Amino acid sequence: MNGKDCVSQGKTALGIEFGSTRIKGVLIDYEGNVLATGTYDWENSLVNGIWTYGLDEVVKGLQGCYAALKKDVQAKYDITPTTFGAIGISAMMHGYITFDGEGNQLAPFRTWRNT
Repeated sequence: MNGKDCVSQGKTALGIEFGSTRIKGVLIDYEGNVLATGTYDWENSLVNGIWTYGLDEVVKGLQGCYAALKKDVQAKYDITPTTFGAIGISAMMHGYITFDGEGNQLAPFRTWRNT
């Protein structure tokens, strides 16, 4: 199956990785071939003595990374992905965001730079 067919049929896996300086996205087929990529550069900030990323920056970065990946798919295959067979998300080692049961953020995003 060619890349365009994989994308149009959702026979793909989308991976997103929140790194400390860049959010990276990759779309692969079920054989592990890279179909498209996208990135978004970001930087953490020192706020009240804590290295962090604002939750709005997380959302903006995810949207920016996906927009770049989607643009790459459109440039290569002249289609827009509408579904995926699998989605995986990972984040930097030693980083976390805490939420309560209603989805409210409890503390700033802590990063490895605070360890």
